[in-house]
Amino acid sequence: MKITIGIPDADRAEVAALYWEAFGKKLGFVMGPKDRALVFIGQVLRSDHGICAHDANGRLLGVVGFKTQRGALVSGNFTDLRRVYGWTGAAMRTSLLAALERDTDNDRFLMDGIFVAPAYRGRGVGTALLDAITAEAKTRGYRQVRLDVIDTNRRARALYLQQGFVDTQTYQMGLWRYIFGFRAVTTMVRDIYPDPISAPAAKTKAPPSTT
Repeated sequence: MKITIGIPDADRAEVAALYWEAFGKKLGFVMGPKDRALVFIGQVLRSDHGICAHDANGRLLGVVGFKTQRGALVSGNFTDLRRVYGWTGAAMRTSLLAALERDTDNDRFLMDGIFVAPAYRGRGVGTALLDAITAEAKTRGYRQVRLDVIDTNRRARALYLQQGFVDTQTYQMGLWRYIFGFRAVTTMVRDIYPDPISAPAAKTKAPPSTT
C-alpha cells in the first residue's frame, strides 16, 4: 500500500464518487440529486487537503481529508453552489450546510472525512490513513488529531476507538436530525504525544538487565 499526500488529477472523479458513496446518506437531502452532487464535489475538491492510499497497481483504495484555515477536502462557497444549483438552490443549501460546519483550532488538526472503497474495507486501509493523518498533524506541529463522528456510523466509531481516539464532547442535532438523518455528533481526539497506540506497549517492556 502506498500513502501519498495530495489527490492526483486522474483520481478526482473517483474520489468524488467514493465521497458521495460514503456521505451521500447524510448529505443527500441537502446536496442531491446525485448527479449534481458529483459535479459540485468534483469542482470544489481540494487536492492538497487529502491523503490517498493506492495499491501496488495504482488503484485508489481510500482517502482521508483534513481541514485548515485555507480550506477543506470538500467545502465550497455560495458562488460554487450557485454554479451547480442556481441562486435559490444555493441559498437553501448554504443555510443547511452551516449546521454541519466545524471550526478549525490552533491545537488540534481537524480530519475532514475518511472513506475507503467498498471492496477494500476491513483490510487495514482505514487504519493506514488514520496513521497517515496523525503523521501529517505531527509534521505540522499539532499535538492532537480531531474528528467528528455521527451516532449512526458505529463502524467508524469502533475503528477510531481502536486507534486511540477518545470522546470529548457530544452535540445533539435537535430538529436538524430530520434533515440529516442522525441525532448526535461526537467529537473525538487522538493524542500525538505520547502516541496512544505505542505508549501502552512501551510500558509493558521489561526493564533492562543490570547483571
